[in-house]
Amino acid sequence: MKRTTVKLPDELDAKLRHEASRRGTTISEVTREAIESHLGGGGRRRLIAAGSGRSGRRDTARRIEEILRQEARR
Repeated sequence: MKRTTVKLPDELDAKLRHEASRRGTTISEVTREAIESHLGGGGRRRLIAAGSGRSGRRDTARRIEEILRQEARR
C-alpha cells in the first residue's frame, strides 16, 4: 500500500475526522472509501443496515423502514 499526503481545508478535515469517529474506523479507511466511491474503484460497499439482522429482535423485517431512517440520520 502506498502512502499519499494531501492538504485539506480545516472544515473538510473536521468532517473527515468526525465521520471516522462516528464509524469507529480510521481516517485512512474513510478516505480510501471516498476515493474508491468517487473513482469507481469497485471497493467494498457499506450497507447502513447490514448489522440490523443481529439485533436479537424478531421484528427487524417489519421495522426495516424505521431502522433505515434512523441510520440515515446518523
